[in-house]
Amino acid sequence: MNKRVAIIDPLGAHGSSFHFYTFGQSRGLINNGVSLSLYTNDETSNPHIEDLRFYTFFSKIYSSNYKFISGLRWLLGASLSIMHARFFGSTIFHFHIFYTNVLVLYNLFLVKLLFGKVALTIHDVSSFADPSSSSIVGRIMYKLTDLIFTHNEFSREEIIKIAPLLKESIHIVPHGNYIPFINIQKDKKKSREYLDLPADKTILLFFGMIKKVKGLEVLLKSFRKVVDKNTNTILLIAGSPWQNDFKVYQQIIDDNNLSENIILHTKFIPHEDIEYYYSASDLVVLPYKKIYQSGVLMMTLSYARPALVSDLPPLKEVITDNENGFLFNSEDVDDLASRLNQILSDKDNLEKVRVNGNILIKTKFGWDEIGRLIKNAYQTI
Repeated sequence: MNKRVAIIDPLGAHGSSFHFYTFGQSRGLINNGVSLSLYTNDETSNPHIEDLRFYTFFSKIYSSNYKFISGLRWLLGASLSIMHARFFGSTIFHFHIFYTNVLVLYNLFLVKLLFGKVALTIHDVSSFADPSSSSIVGRIMYKLTDLIFTHNEFSREEIIKIAPLLKESIHIVPHGNYIPFINIQKDKKKSREYLDLPADKTILLFFGMIKKVKGLEVLLKSFRKVVDKNTNTILLIAGSPWQNDFKVYQQIIDDNNLSENIILHTKFIPHEDIEYYYSASDLVVLPYKKIYQSGVLMMTLSYARPALVSDLPPLKEVITDNENGFLFNSEDVDDLASRLNQILSDKDNLEKVRVNGNILIKTKFGWDEIGRLIKNAYQTI
């Protein structure tokens, strides 16, 4: 492939672990012979990937309390990044999209003015696929885009519903694993001591930002029936509420007398502590009510932990029930309780599923395979 590619990523390390995604993508593309530059913000450290050209032209874009100043810094960083990449020969510009707005649209216009090709990985499909939120900005973005990547068939179909003409431009490329960028803490006892957790309990983990769509209340409502049969079980909730009042969840805890079996770490979890949370857990539960792709699921499997997830279509594209993970009927409190009790009653099967999940994440979701898929898609434009 002779074309040079620039990944433009203003979010970088500011978005929790998102920079690991672009680092993995970069490594996979380079290993498949793609000439690549990565442009990001000055909060993101150079990953020192061989043959990767790394630039941080997005300077201090998250440091101001004034949106106007942040916007100006963003525009400056975008302009410098895109023009620099084009001057040094990049013809394909790959953006990661979490929302639609005029700033994102500016990127695409500038690329087109410089006779470049636009590739988008759409992470938050709802901003594109929901007809009620469809906007002039979104429609223009579609017209300026040469190539779209989604993480699964479900997301692809959601976009096609609102923009059927894009069907041939959409390619499915899975969300990659985090294995190259994490330290897998294998000492469960040490991890529990570090987090001040009981050493002799079975620990279920709910991890990540507490958003309404993540269904924590479904898990809490089911947990009373789990504790009644498995008194030695603890639910560890780790993550900060996002546009959400934890009082709703606390009320469920109080109403069901669950406080002795729940440990709350409702705060931002720093990168250096994440490995301990996963290592300390016996099972990670994702009771999501709506999702297009889950970084938490990818992280769970990368840390070699077993997962129980809602049977939403995007998650079912990753998890095969009782083989490499577990499924329950989404938003069904009784089914979740039943599945948890069943899983906890057979520790040998839990271990078998854990091992299979780790094999899956290392193979199908390895970055070299993902790099190959993306390169093949680039070659169509």
